[in-house]
Amino acid sequence: MSGHIKRIDLTRDYEAHKAEYQEAIAKVCTQTAFSGGKYADAFDREFAAYVGSKYACGVNNGTSALHCAMLALGVGPGDEVIVPANTYIATAWGVSYTGATPVFADCTADTWELDPASVEKKITDRTKGIIGVHLYGQPFDFGAVKEIADRHNLFVVEDCAQAHGAKFEGRNVGTLGELACFSFYPGKNLYAFGEGGSVTCDKEAYYKHITRLKNQGCDVRYYHDEIGYNYRLEGIQGAVLSVSLKYLPGWTARRQEIGERYLREIKNPLITMQRHPENTTPVYHLFVITVPDHEDFVKYMADADVECNMHYPVPCHLQKAYADLGYKEGDCPNAEYLASHCVTLPLFPEMTEEEIERVIALCNAYKGA
Repeated sequence: MSGHIKRIDLTRDYEAHKAEYQEAIAKVCTQTAFSGGKYADAFDREFAAYVGSKYACGVNNGTSALHCAMLALGVGPGDEVIVPANTYIATAWGVSYTGATPVFADCTADTWELDPASVEKKITDRTKGIIGVHLYGQPFDFGAVKEIADRHNLFVVEDCAQAHGAKFEGRNVGTLGELACFSFYPGKNLYAFGEGGSVTCDKEAYYKHITRLKNQGCDVRYYHDEIGYNYRLEGIQGAVLSVSLKYLPGWTARRQEIGERYLREIKNPLITMQRHPENTTPVYHLFVITVPDHEDFVKYMADADVECNMHYPVPCHLQKAYADLGYKEGDCPNAEYLASHCVTLPLFPEMTEEEIERVIALCNAYKGA
């Protein structure tokens, strides 16, 4: 067995559906429906139907989705919002952009998702809400987090950027919290040919407010009712996403098949894998493991012509951008352990059986540094 295995290879999807993608893009170009418009609006309706929410409001990226969600919920200077230390930094940006303060909570030692016990300890009289992240495509413990939130009269927003199609207790992510935020960044389970995002919700007031925010603060063109943003979803991205959405259920099933094989067949005691509680249905956006020396493992795989990387090598609370908040090593020990031991294995729907078997065999043959 030979040949380079990428951590993710988007060229295979494009080659398989090239004619459909190009036809969709050509329609947008022919009608010059470039900024928002009928193709972006059509995708919004299709995506809401897929998620099971009443509304989906397409925006230019997942970070903007989080920003708009915070603004729609009235978050601003003086407020605190609890976010996981173990997530991509954009989760925290959504809070910071409003002038509020992100407060970082630890993850659990086994699921690597937001730890409800850590959340409880972080609540103050300035706390306005909680953003839970369905990280790597594994839903966080929404039930426990929601119970805490309800007790303290806080909102819960879902960051679904990595979890399109995942379920918690049989319910689709994106329908659980007050609002939910998706990313369509290239490489996500559903991705645009560039950037894109969406906010899903069931309340018309939120939908209308986010629609206004993303459209320069306008309900009527040239009449600006509040400070707004240029956050519209591009028409070309809407058209591309409509094509991809048809294939998402099949891609999800294949991701689950590969992820479950890794869980069953990787048996090396040096490798620890994420726990997936029985009341959840993960979609394996990323297959993250921990090893005693992650740099050694990445080099070992690279020497075998297999690309791996790290999600994420620095937890949010220790990022330089948030140094002024005063966090130090030891504040979120589980997130810190994960950051210094994590490796992401190749996993994408178009992987061949030979490639899957090779990744498993290499993992099992690894002897450590």
